Formats: sequence, C-alpha cells, structure tokens
Amino acid sequence: MKRLIMSLALASLATATAMAADAPALPVTKAPAGAVVYIVSPRDGATVGPEVTVVFGLKGMGIAPAGMKKEGTGHHHLLVDVDTLPAAGVPIPNDATHIHFGKGQTETQLKLTPGRHTLQLELGDENHIPFDPSIVSKKITVTVK
Repeated sequence: MKRLIMSLALASLATATAMAADAPALPVTKAPAGAVVYIVSPRDGATVGPEVTVVFGLKGMGIAPAGMKKEGTGHHHLLVDVDTLPAAGVPIPNDATHIHFGKGQTETQLKLTPGRHTLQLELGDENHIPFDPSIVSKKITVTVK
C-alpha cells in the first residue's frame, strides 16, 4: 500500500513538473526610462512605534491596479526584512514579507515587532512581475521600540 501511494505521488509530481515546464511564461514589461520608486516615510534610520505608516513615492510612472494593463503604470509591493529581491520574470511572492498593494494603494499601516527592520519597495506590472530592469527603492532601516 505504501508503495502504491509513493508511486502515485511520484507520478503526480512528474506530471505537475512537466505541465509547469510547458506553461507559457508571462511577459516581462520593460521599465520606463527614469522611473523611480521610493519610501517617503518613515525616514531611513527612524525610530518608530509598533504601528507605522509607510508612504510610497513614485516618479516617472503612474499607478494602476493589478490586472489592469495600462502603459507606463504598475503597483507597489513592500518588502519587509527581505535580503534578496524576488526573481526576475516571475510574479513577486505574496506573503508576510512581500506585501502586495494590487488595488493601487500608495500607503499602508504596518505592524512590526520590536527591533530593527528593513523596508524596500518594488514596482510590479499588472501580473505582479518585476519590471525589466527592476524598479526598486533604496532599502531603509527602522527601529521599532
């Protein structure tokens, strides 16, 4: 019985892998020249409370909700305590450290644990895929008291 279950699991894995390899890649959107994303507040090195308002800034582009293809637009993703940028050509993960703002939001209330944290913005296209080249902010550090 265990052998049958293991065989079925391996067959399912092989099928899923083959299907993923055959799946068409999503297109990568070229970044507009001069586009810049940045964190307006808090400032780098700031000491903040456990609830902090993070305000996003963008120059050289507009904001559009995820799923809406409109030339020269994208939407924000906030990377919290992320050491390595998301991989190029694939959607930015959606988890506790890669926060999506697919409705076109330009600020958020963030709850952080006490200690040092890094914050960085990355702009994604309508499919949450980073632009080429990536449009990322400077990484800032805040200390939560």
